Amino acid sequence: QVQLVASGGGSVQAGGSLTLSCAAAGYSLSGVCMIWLRQAPGKEREGIAGLSEYGTPTYTNSVKGRFIISADKANNTLYLQMNSLKPEDSGMYYCAADEWISSGDWLRPSEYDHWGQGIQVTVSS
Repeated sequence: QVQLVASGGGSVQAGGSLTLSCAAAGYSLSGVCMIWLRQAPGKEREGIAGLSEYGTPTYTNSVKGRFIISADKANNTLYLQMNSLKPEDSGMYYCAADEWISSGDWLRPSEYDHWGQGIQVTVSS
């Protein structure tokens, strides 16, 4: 059974940093595509940082230069380092993974079959 367990959320002041983790069980993150998504209140869930099966990162414009996605294959864990946080970064954060992204769009939520639970990130001004 595939399990992705996200952790590391919390509250932080604007300008601060947080690192989210997504630990996989029953599933190897080696050679798969991975993503972090965010859902702000009243908005759709959006992919914000993706990692191809080759380890190539991609970011949505709003987080580019501030967030870093990475994976520790030895520990089977996906990370999202979030720096220079802004109030608009607040929301529920999810991790997801899949063996194949047919569209080539690593930030498209519908491409991913395996999902972790959401964790809350709140950035106060």
